[in-house]
Amino acid sequence: MNENIPLLTRNLSISTERLKHRLLDDGIGEGLVKDCEQIMLSEFSEIQDQFKVICEERCELLDTLRQLEAANVEPEASGINDGEHQLMKQEHSNLARGKFSEWSTTESSDDVDKQELEEASDEEEPHFFDTNEYFFEPTISCESVDIVHMDSWARSKNQIDNVNKGNTKNNVFGSRYPQIERRKRLPDPVEKEKGTSLWSIIKDNIGKDLTQVCLPVYFNEPISSLQKCFEDLEYSYLLDRAYEHGKAGNDLLRILDVAAFAVSGYASSEGRHCKPFNPLLGETYEADYPEKGIRFFSEKVSHHPTVIACHCEGKGWKFQADSNLKSKFWGRSIQLDPVGILTLEFDDGVIFQWSKVTTSIYNLILGNIYCEHHGTMYIRSNRHYSCKLKFKEQSIFERNPHQVNGFVEDITGKKVATLFGKWDDSMYYINGEGTGKVKDKYDESLLWKRNKPPSNITRYNLTSFAITLNELTPGLKEKLPPTDSRLRPDQRYLENGEYDKANSEKLRLEMRQRMSRKLQENGWQPRWFQRDCKDGSFRYVGGYWEAREQGKWDRCPNIFGEISEGPNSFENS
Repeated sequence: MNENIPLLTRNLSISTERLKHRLLDDGIGEGLVKDCEQIMLSEFSEIQDQFKVICEERCELLDTLRQLEAANVEPEASGINDGEHQLMKQEHSNLARGKFSEWSTTESSDDVDKQELEEASDEEEPHFFDTNEYFFEPTISCESVDIVHMDSWARSKNQIDNVNKGNTKNNVFGSRYPQIERRKRLPDPVEKEKGTSLWSIIKDNIGKDLTQVCLPVYFNEPISSLQKCFEDLEYSYLLDRAYEHGKAGNDLLRILDVAAFAVSGYASSEGRHCKPFNPLLGETYEADYPEKGIRFFSEKVSHHPTVIACHCEGKGWKFQADSNLKSKFWGRSIQLDPVGILTLEFDDGVIFQWSKVTTSIYNLILGNIYCEHHGTMYIRSNRHYSCKLKFKEQSIFERNPHQVNGFVEDITGKKVATLFGKWDDSMYYINGEGTGKVKDKYDESLLWKRNKPPSNITRYNLTSFAITLNELTPGLKEKLPPTDSRLRPDQRYLENGEYDKANSEKLRLEMRQRMSRKLQENGWQPRWFQRDCKDGSFRYVGGYWEAREQGKWDRCPNIFGEISEGPNSFENS
């Protein structure tokens, strides 16, 4: 730390020679020149005293931060506690004895891998030279930039440029899929947005039942959690590429692309300060993206606890998941622990499964809200390789945040590839076991690079892909079931900037949502998903796209309609 954080201990100095010569050249008397010199030195002396005080205060602050940093170090650097780690190992060991019996590791190898992973990420933090700003930002010691660094940066930049230039080819392999023009921006707001704060909401509702409090629509972004699940598929070309590698018999490159895909799903969370809409029970969302070669479907299958199930079909692969969040409120922050398994299955029978890591949202009351993802992700396979990725939690002195480090190992436990990067920017890999040093990254290869942000940035900080999720293209509304998120009125009003209407509709639908728990207790069942008796997860039962072609939505209630009287008002409305 002392080598990277300037301690400002240098003594300030000043010279008056140039000033004296300048005044004497203009014919000023020597006595007056000496008076001016004394005034200047007196003023500088006061500045020097203030500077010394600032240095002392900064040193005391750094000492205090060091103590806090040392006191805040967790026993498990992986970001998960012992109980959760043992539970995860038990779940995956049960999985390995069944469908995934071909893959196995020993407990001792996990411990050794964890130690080596921590050494690579903590003691010798890798640096990523993938942005122009890193080398062209003016610094005091800019003349000492190493040529090796410049070479590494140039190689990485060339790889990124090649990816960007060949984006059409990489992104679902170009002309195999039709090109569809989608919107580039949200509609201009009809009304001027009113300012509000979370503290004002809490203050105005002190003593009230918080379950009956409707948060203003200003805290939402104009997409639902069902649509946000589809954001994980923004870089689906990685799965297409993994499929092609599998066909070519290269299982190592296949799992590397799958690992990059698992990380890429977090990129869209950077700078997103608003929460998505909580879907109503039975609410659905479809996404038919022929230009990406995929079609996606999701449904809210349980209200208490809230569970969302999704299914996506691509070229040679299927992706499915159900998700639930366990939240912990810590006063100024919220910790979100995802519950559920994501499953990716290729046509040749190769299956990958993993779970998401913990997300923490900070500065809820005061300051700039930001989120961090931390923990260890295990990507299990029923074939030759597995992958372990560590999302490093940001510390007080972090110079290189959002880091992800990991490795791929074969069935014997041998490390065959090392991965590194950032969840909000890019992922790289090198063959074999790396040490994390710059000199070992000559052979680094780019796996994934985040897309550039849109030119029309809104306060929601939606990505270009997210801007298209709630779009109603011509003729689409007539084909959708009455449960689709794009037909939800409060969400549509928010997107259009009609905030008063959005607030009133949100209040009406949240009153209706309170009926969902009783409806679920009375035996309500999901329409398009069914719980699997083996592991308790929800599986897509099929039939949605067939019903869409026929326009038959008989069993899909109008969940966004007006509430009618009677016990069966939810189904009949």
